[in-house]
Amino acid sequence: MMESRVKKLAITLMDATTDKDPLVQEQIYNALCYLGESQPEEILNSCDEYLRQHDKLAYPHRIIILKAMETVVKNKIAHLDKSIAKIVIFLASNEMTKSKEIIYDWQQAASDVLVAAGRHFINQVMEEVLTKFQPGILPHYFIMQTFANLSVSNVFGMVPFLNSILGTMLPMLGMAKQDHMKSVFCYALQHFSESIQEYLANLDKAPDPTVRKDTFSNEIFNAYDVLFNSWLQSREAKLRLAVVEALGPMSPLMPSDKLEEQLPRLIPGILALYKKHAEAFYVSKSLCQILEASVNIGSRTLDMQLDALLSTLHPQICASVESTSPLSVKNHNEVLRCFTVLACTFPDRLLGFLLPKLENHNERIRVGTLIIMRQIINSATSQMETKKSFILSSMKLPLQDGSNKVKRAVVQVISAMAHHGYLEQAGGEVMIEYIVRQCALPPDTPPKKQMPEADDLTSDGVKNISISTLFLISTTVDRMNEVLWPYLLEFVTPIPFTGALTPLCRSLMHLAAKKQEEGEDAFLIRYDTHANLPSPHALLARLLTVSSQPYLGDGRGAAALRLLNVLHPNIHPLLGQLWNKKISPLVDHLEANTEKSLSQKEWEDKLLLLLRETLTAIDDNAWVCQFSKEMCKQLNSYNGFPSEKNFLYKCIGTSLGVCSNKEVVQKQLQELLETARFQEEAEREGLASGFGICAMNHLDETLAKLEDFVKSDIFKKSVGLFSIFKDRSDNEAEKIKSTLILCYGYVAMCAPKELVLSRIEADILRNIFQYFDTKVLGIKVETKDLTLKLCLIRSICMISQAIYNSVQSSAFVFSRKAELVAQMMEFIKTEPLDLLRTPIRQRAMISCTYLVVLEPPLSDADKVELIDTCLNSVLALPPLEVLKEKDGNVTDALQKETLYHDLIRALKDLLKKLLQKDLTPRGLQSMCEHLGPWIKSTKEHERERAVEVSATLLGFYLDRLTVSCVVPFYNLGVLVALFSPRCSDSLVSIRQRAVDCAYCLLYIQLRYEGFAHDYRDEMVERLKDLKKGLEDPDFTILFNTCYNIAMVIGKRLPPEQLMSLLLVMFEGLADPNQNCSRAAAVMINALLKERGGVLLDKVPEILGLLHSKLQEVEEGHVRKAAQQTVYILASQHKTVVVSSLLGSSLPFDSHTCAMWQSLATEPTLTSQVLELLLDKVNRDIPYKENKPFMLAACERIATTLPLAATCALHELMSAPESGPAVLGLYPQLFVTLLLRVSCTVGVQLPRSLQAKERKSASRSLAHRTLEPCSCAVETLRAMLTHGGSDAVVQSVGSAGGWELMKSSERHHDGIALLARAMAKHAGPKLPLIVKNLFPMLNSVYDNQRVTTTAFFAELLNSNVVNDLVLLESMMDNMTGRQKDPCTSVRMLALRGLGNISSGSPDKARKHGAQLLASMVNGMDDKDDPDNLVALEAMSSLSKLLEHVEERDIRSMLLHIAIRIRPFFDSENHELRKASIVLFGNLTRFSAGNCEDVFFEQILNGLVTLLLHLQDPKPEVIRACKFALRMCAPNMGCEGLCDMFLNHLHEDRSLHYGEFMNNVCKNLMQNYPEMLNRLISTNLFYFKSNWVDIRAAAPMFIGFLVLHVDQEHCKHVDLDQLISSLNVLLRDPAPVVRVKVAETLGRLVRMV
Repeated sequence: MMESRVKKLAITLMDATTDKDPLVQEQIYNALCYLGESQPEEILNSCDEYLRQHDKLAYPHRIIILKAMETVVKNKIAHLDKSIAKIVIFLASNEMTKSKEIIYDWQQAASDVLVAAGRHFINQVMEEVLTKFQPGILPHYFIMQTFANLSVSNVFGMVPFLNSILGTMLPMLGMAKQDHMKSVFCYALQHFSESIQEYLANLDKAPDPTVRKDTFSNEIFNAYDVLFNSWLQSREAKLRLAVVEALGPMSPLMPSDKLEEQLPRLIPGILALYKKHAEAFYVSKSLCQILEASVNIGSRTLDMQLDALLSTLHPQICASVESTSPLSVKNHNEVLRCFTVLACTFPDRLLGFLLPKLENHNERIRVGTLIIMRQIINSATSQMETKKSFILSSMKLPLQDGSNKVKRAVVQVISAMAHHGYLEQAGGEVMIEYIVRQCALPPDTPPKKQMPEADDLTSDGVKNISISTLFLISTTVDRMNEVLWPYLLEFVTPIPFTGALTPLCRSLMHLAAKKQEEGEDAFLIRYDTHANLPSPHALLARLLTVSSQPYLGDGRGAAALRLLNVLHPNIHPLLGQLWNKKISPLVDHLEANTEKSLSQKEWEDKLLLLLRETLTAIDDNAWVCQFSKEMCKQLNSYNGFPSEKNFLYKCIGTSLGVCSNKEVVQKQLQELLETARFQEEAEREGLASGFGICAMNHLDETLAKLEDFVKSDIFKKSVGLFSIFKDRSDNEAEKIKSTLILCYGYVAMCAPKELVLSRIEADILRNIFQYFDTKVLGIKVETKDLTLKLCLIRSICMISQAIYNSVQSSAFVFSRKAELVAQMMEFIKTEPLDLLRTPIRQRAMISCTYLVVLEPPLSDADKVELIDTCLNSVLALPPLEVLKEKDGNVTDALQKETLYHDLIRALKDLLKKLLQKDLTPRGLQSMCEHLGPWIKSTKEHERERAVEVSATLLGFYLDRLTVSCVVPFYNLGVLVALFSPRCSDSLVSIRQRAVDCAYCLLYIQLRYEGFAHDYRDEMVERLKDLKKGLEDPDFTILFNTCYNIAMVIGKRLPPEQLMSLLLVMFEGLADPNQNCSRAAAVMINALLKERGGVLLDKVPEILGLLHSKLQEVEEGHVRKAAQQTVYILASQHKTVVVSSLLGSSLPFDSHTCAMWQSLATEPTLTSQVLELLLDKVNRDIPYKENKPFMLAACERIATTLPLAATCALHELMSAPESGPAVLGLYPQLFVTLLLRVSCTVGVQLPRSLQAKERKSASRSLAHRTLEPCSCAVETLRAMLTHGGSDAVVQSVGSAGGWELMKSSERHHDGIALLARAMAKHAGPKLPLIVKNLFPMLNSVYDNQRVTTTAFFAELLNSNVVNDLVLLESMMDNMTGRQKDPCTSVRMLALRGLGNISSGSPDKARKHGAQLLASMVNGMDDKDDPDNLVALEAMSSLSKLLEHVEERDIRSMLLHIAIRIRPFFDSENHELRKASIVLFGNLTRFSAGNCEDVFFEQILNGLVTLLLHLQDPKPEVIRACKFALRMCAPNMGCEGLCDMFLNHLHEDRSLHYGEFMNNVCKNLMQNYPEMLNRLISTNLFYFKSNWVDIRAAAPMFIGFLVLHVDQEHCKHVDLDQLISSLNVLLRDPAPVVRVKVAETLGRLVRMV
């Protein structure tokens, strides 16, 4: 019986192999394997019988069964006896050979079965397979493949058979006509040979240690003869590859003499295959094995094949290697192995072949040869020892190759040479120089646009490889120390090696450190024996100069400085202490900064200071002179490096300054002037800086040398009569003049302060203007050269600074001051007003800034002209963005932005200096008069610049003002009026700076009134806080801020200036910029604040007039004035104002809204207006019902007056000032607006307003929607916000409650959220609210009853109603609503009664019976087609059960459990969830006399609950977890209890399969008798609508079967179960079929 059941299961599974889903097939395979684990022999027998009986089963399905058999055999081979092994072997053999045609997957699966069996039953397998391997008969393809695989999987078992197999096989080779048979013979011979070699290599472990190579040699040779002489000639590429793969392993097994004899044919034959096969790996691998075998037998004929080998293998290395192709990489490595074999045997001939190839100019040939050279240098060390010099000399031509790939290969060869002692030979220095030269390669520019090929190599790649190689050989190859030190220093100073400085310095530092460890003598450089080394002077000059650009070349500055510090004994013996102290902080400074953050000037100053201290410490004039000459000698080397050359000039100036030999100084200065490249800007700058630095100590010599140069022939030749007619770009004369002018400027600035004044006009200025003023035939010609102009301006600026900073500056009268100022103005005027290309404006203004402070003072006319010229030149420029866009790229735009900001700063500095000369009210008034037209300009950018400059000047005036006696600030009012309108300018920056201006003016007034400089006025200080309000573009905030600013100004303005202020302010109302007129309006309103009158009859007319003015001036200053007026009127005539405003057309426009909001200013007035509006809302009906067509549903149309009043309430309560009034009327407002919301859900606007609303929306006229419900909700929100319940608003809003209130379906949920928030945040306000809401439970409007019930239901969820003694009355009211005709009201009433359990648990216990009765009645509600009331009853009952007495529930426990059971599988997931949660809660009351009865209910529901853990709804899954946790203690099983409690956490994911496995294990251990019942219940869910549950049911059964004991299986109808599973095995869902197949495999335990 057991046998037939196992077979039945196996047959069921094997029948299902026809399933097309791969996952199902995989599970069937696994199930068969599982059956095989339990009953291997029975399953193998069943598979054998099934395959024999189903002879026509398609081979894809047979493959699944065969693979399962292979797995069972492999895993259980030790438990199989020979009889079953023979059955399996016989079946597999027949399956494998059934078809003479090759059906690969099928026959391979059968072959795999044989190979698996052969690991233990090799004799039986061979006995069977050899029957089909008969002499003279060509075997099946897979017979040979099986032999081959067996020889690999069981070497020791198979090799003893190989001799006879080979004997039988050899005659068959000639019979094989088809290529696939020839290939499999080759495959077999390859693996036979490899197995024989492995056997012979491990004879100590072999079963027969007497086996020798000779045993197989003849057969292998005979096979070789066929393969090589016949099959290798095939046209089929795959066959040739199979042959060549076999020949490699076969060659070591051939007789030595035969191999020697065959080599002259074998090697050429193999080499010929390279031409026939693109993929050469297998050829190369076989060739390498043949070469190794030949070398091992000491072949004497191999040398005759050497030329052919080399000429064939060399191109293989030269071919590009595809890194993405593993075979290509392997082939490359195999060919290199071949060269290694040849190098060890024929080193001379190999080099004789390779080295001439290095002279070939073909890139691939040269690269390939170099790769081979590196290989043999590394792998044939001893053979190459005597060839080193020969190899080195052969590298001459490759060193000159410009190809990046050749360069990389050369560097790699040099690296190999370094490790093996080549570079110590003569000629090694050339190799080192080559690497250094590659380290200095320039970066790749421009970058390639197209995608590079895989084998492309850039210069950067070569450079990186070279840097790594240089560092490697410097630090890790000890034998290179003597070669590299101090030789590498030769590359420090030559300019071509600049790019390699950083790696050079780092390598030299390591070498120096090693030399220092050897001792001082080894470290000190003997310059006399190293003639090519740079001198100490050259090293210092070079390393210091390149450090000026420290972040270039991968941080060469830090590297150069560190090297200098290490080399100090070799530079000068006195520098150690100084440099150890100074250089480390410099390096730290570099590392603490980046290229962007480092100040270049500060860095150069640090380096020049180090140089000055260094030369001072050396204190050797001859050394200093030599150092200066060395730097001058290096100057021309830096022609392509302007920044470094600029710094080198400064270094020369510094060294000349230290030099005490004046003759040397003059000679060097002359040389500098004669050799300078005046066309280069950086060089002009550097030369001038150097002259200036030199002048610090040699002023007279410097001036004399400059004047001598002008008289020299060199200068005269450049500045000829006709040179001025040359093109500017070619005019050397202008550049020389520019340089000389700049030199004089630097000399003046750097000269000693006590000497400079005497030289200014006599020497410096005279020569400057001599160079600048060009005359032709006695007529002055205006120069157009930009460089000359800029140099003149800079020199004038530096001269002015020098005069100002000199010792006797106060007594010095600068006679040429006016002339220079006029020249600067001329420069400014000639600049175009629509472009900003040059820094001439800025530089000229800076020069004027320094000039105006000198004596004598400028005349008034000159001053006016200077101010107007500068203002016009700067303020009239186009906006910055426009300037940046004009004729420029991104770089130009950034430069222009910098230029622009520098220009503004220069203008401010100049005006401050001018104002400082006349720091009086009159001077300030004069400056503001110049700025006035620009401040009132119609162009934003002009106003912005003018106000910015004004704020700067006023701040400067205030800071510098010193008042000795109290004087009037007579023009305060006029100046305040000038800036006040700007407080509402369209630009935020202007608004804020206008406040700054007012701030400064008021403090200036206070200073003139006698207050101290540090006095702070509280009122004026408020202006700083008010500035923040000007950042907001909202007009309301802006008006309020302007009003407060005006109040501050009014309170601090002297009475005598009030009228002048008002006069100008009234003029400001007509400002062409409408926004800017609001400051005037604010000040006017401040004056009118105290005025009022009895205007009762005129109120409607005034309001209409105000409204019309607001319409004329959109967003203008009239708004604030109108609001103030409305407030004044309403404080006297509130009823008329309210009625008039309610008569405004709906929707209210922004002007009407502003009027309403103005009524919220004062709490008493606001309360009165609110009461009037509440009366309007409550007195009229909320809507009218209209039935447009006979069959159409009734429409609800909103009435106009309550709608208008609601809108007015919203506007009024939106004002922040309305808070106190809203708080006073909180209950009335809340109830009215809550009911207003309920009455407007689904209510439409009147048709007239609908059209108007659409029109307003399309034109964006309305601020907010007029939709009735949205309007009511927004009004309620505003009321809560300003009634101190902002937390309520936030709470409801974050939960989406406000939107829910507008929904007809979810309105009650929104109300519940509101009630919850009120209970939490506004509890003390609830008694009056509840009292006012009670009557609404009987309202004629259903919506009002629903809203009120929903509000009360949620209040009962909070303890606050109990604390406020409201619970009893609310509970009675909720109970009374159970008979309400509205289903929603009944449902919400039950919800409220259920909420008592969480809000007032003690009251729930007290009224338990009454509450339970209500819930049971709700579950039995007959008028509940959608089960909404039942759902609420179950949910509420679940909450109540925690708090009621057991006696109240016991009587109805069973009734409830039975009543809710059908809901477990309801299509409505909410019903499923509620019923399951309630079931879990009922288990608390199952103890006592109900225990047995309820335990039965638990068992009835257990399968359902476990299966619904796979429910499609997450909330149902959580409910099932809860119910199972609650049921756990009542199950009577500790294991199940622990599992349910530990694993079924709601917030954790569940591994369902593992969990069910453990559940079933516990069930079967404790309730084995329930097996049939559990299986039957699961069978019911085989037809579930949910796929996951259909899949879970068979899995449940499978786990039950897995853990049940044998004796409890007899009551299960196994046939029915198998039949049901068989039906389910055809389920459309693959996941279900997978689980069924898995379960079928497990049923083996029941049979």
